[in-house]
Amino acid sequence: MKIVVLDGFTLNPGDLTWDTLHALGDVLIYDRTSPEEILERSLDAEILLTNKTPLRAEVISQLKSLKYIGVLATGYNIVDIEAAKNQGIFVSNVPAYSTDSVVQLTFALILELTLHVQKHSDAVREGKWANSKDFCFWDFPLIELAGKTIGIIGFGTIGQKVADVATAFGMKVIANSRRPTDQSHRKNFKWESISTLLEESDFVSIHCPLTAETQSLMNRENLQKMKSSAFLINTSRGPIIVDEDLAEALNNNTIAGAGIDVLSVEPPQKNNPLFTAQNCIITPHIAWATKEARTRLLAIALENISAYQSGNPKNVVNS
Repeated sequence: MKIVVLDGFTLNPGDLTWDTLHALGDVLIYDRTSPEEILERSLDAEILLTNKTPLRAEVISQLKSLKYIGVLATGYNIVDIEAAKNQGIFVSNVPAYSTDSVVQLTFALILELTLHVQKHSDAVREGKWANSKDFCFWDFPLIELAGKTIGIIGFGTIGQKVADVATAFGMKVIANSRRPTDQSHRKNFKWESISTLLEESDFVSIHCPLTAETQSLMNRENLQKMKSSAFLINTSRGPIIVDEDLAEALNNNTIAGAGIDVLSVEPPQKNNPLFTAQNCIITPHIAWATKEARTRLLAIALENISAYQSGNPKNVVNS
């Protein structure tokens, strides 16, 4: 059975092992695959594994041996799942492997925006504390989280755990979800529309999938609904935010700041307007990438393949 990994480097840059995968078939692993190389490298494969290399209908239609696509991520918008379904190809994803890591980065961004830890550390190294007339100094406003309201867009596994941590900080929680569930066990919690969530929140954190409904959700119109003192956090998918509109909102003080781990195009163009926007922290799509999370991802992906091979595919997203 031929198994091809189209873009294995980000999952395993060398600190994990592919040995278990090699035990499942005849394996070819590519660090990266350009759009021009996808078809050639995928021919004759029964199983294709991809993280961010797109598999569109025009390519899938030419892969006559293909029976299974394993997405090495939770989001699967890079695969035309309907085209795969029409050809009898199973598509599986890897759910819930990165929850703890994504929540950790979400609050790392929030804490940096409210306490400016790195900037104050840099100021100390520059000699500002040594030259201070007082026992302390701060160059930026310091904001306490207790009593503040966090609005969470997307209330699945990650969104709910963000709410748990926010509650531990003493925050109030507003949530919006396509499928609201019973959250009666939560204190200081309420469901609201997107508009009300944006208007009432001190922090807006995005944890929803990229769909036709969520693409460009955070555009100029919706950003203007936020408080001028509010912060926007995105560790979900880049295209949910319109980069140009967010840069404008930051530079015009429409909102107070942003912490984002994803951009609309990745890797980004060098002239992305957010690179020069004020009070904008940008990390390079690392929320998912702790070694612990990647280890879980690979283990679940291998379980998915074994389940397919045994005739009982799991985590199928196009059934």
